[in-house]
Amino acid sequence: MASNVAVSAPDARRVISRLRDLDFLVVSDFFLSETAELADVVLPSAMWAEEEGTMTNLEGRVIRRRRAMDPPAGVRDDLQLLAELADRLGVPGFSGDAETVFTELGRASAGGPADYSGITYRRIDDGQGLFWPVPAADHPGTPRLFTDRFATPDGRARFWRVEQVDAHERPDAEYPYVLTTGRVLAQYQSGTQTRRSRSLSLVAPTPRAELHPDLARTLGIVQDDVVELATRRGRARFHALITDAIRPDVVFAPFHWG
Repeated sequence: MASNVAVSAPDARRVISRLRDLDFLVVSDFFLSETAELADVVLPSAMWAEEEGTMTNLEGRVIRRRRAMDPPAGVRDDLQLLAELADRLGVPGFSGDAETVFTELGRASAGGPADYSGITYRRIDDGQGLFWPVPAADHPGTPRLFTDRFATPDGRARFWRVEQVDAHERPDAEYPYVLTTGRVLAQYQSGTQTRRSRSLSLVAPTPRAELHPDLARTLGIVQDDVVELATRRGRARFHALITDAIRPDVVFAPFHWG
């Protein structure tokens, strides 16, 4: 995503992150993330290796996720948390068992385009998973979608022309540069997990804003300087990374740090 940004050297003001317009914040996580630190209630949950379930991967294969170890004492997985929450809210009957919930998913999706009704844990275990959708118990699965027709009335694909439009917010005198955010190789998503890895932190120890050498020269910024990026909605500080791999009017900032 892109926004407009102004770059300056930092002053003594602290940047305070807050979640606005929320009266009550509950976070379920297995690490105390920056968001969890702001929460009114934190529900410690099991991580992926500590729970049972299934996963539909990017190729459409439904596979089992087996518990490799038990979670710490007092820690529940997401299904158990939801089931206990429902019970305390006076709506008992929710199951915290992964296979029971998966069976219910099969009944709920039967007959629809996302049909899991023909998949069972036994069928997954007997092979190397099943390719979704699987509309019946004797259906072999669907390794490739749309081999005969697309999901349109005449079965033919549709191409839609997209008209180029300008950004809703343009750079101006106060915010003269374009800010784009994204990923770096050594970190993942919010960084809550990867920033705890020593080897990954050695590769990317701090968030770095990328600036073109011409822009850095204009602003008097050199490599590794601490710079403050300010947008119409907030501001944050980064170490400067001077690179000619970016346009002179664009600044890149990673989103893996709070």
